[in-house]
Amino acid sequence: MRGVSRETLRRLEVFEQVIRKWNPKINLVSKSSLEQLWTRHVADSIQVFRCTEAPDHWVDIGSGGGFPGLIVAILAAEEAPQMRVTLIESDQRKSAFLRTAARETGANCQVIAKRIEAVEPQQADILSARALADLDTLLGFAERHLKPEGVALFPKGATWEKECAAARQRWNFNAEPITSKTDPDAVILKIEGVSRA
Repeated sequence: MRGVSRETLRRLEVFEQVIRKWNPKINLVSKSSLEQLWTRHVADSIQVFRCTEAPDHWVDIGSGGGFPGLIVAILAAEEAPQMRVTLIESDQRKSAFLRTAARETGANCQVIAKRIEAVEPQQADILSARALADLDTLLGFAERHLKPEGVALFPKGATWEKECAAARQRWNFNAEPITSKTDPDAVILKIEGVSRA
């Protein structure tokens, strides 16, 4: 895995073991994509982390199998130890997985097992979500949980331009598409200035 230290790589390998152990029970990632865990999920999450300077508070919503949130916490353990990482996941079993994976990898993060809209506003510097909802819905979560000057990082597939156009019916925002390193048709949308249209 290029661009990470030996210590971080060791943590990521521990994370892989935990996900392989839990996946048959609670389906964190599809069986077919488990074989491409490093390229499809881990590398994809690392590039989200690399899109920005380490903030004070990073919040990942709908954290599920830990992408990108737990990977962010693993990278932060060495690269940004002062950063607070919060993972929000309403599914109790997935939350239990996230807590176990954080403990076993030594990643420092808080796991909140509630619905995103029921959690106190987080005042996040960075808000991330991967494969959670359409952009319109995500911007509603951003309005609730991002600081006014905060940045949202949302990985999106080939239809990202359609999603942006649809979301502009209800929202004002600036979106910078960053081409994905793992999928040439995909982008990471770096979004700022979210307000209702």
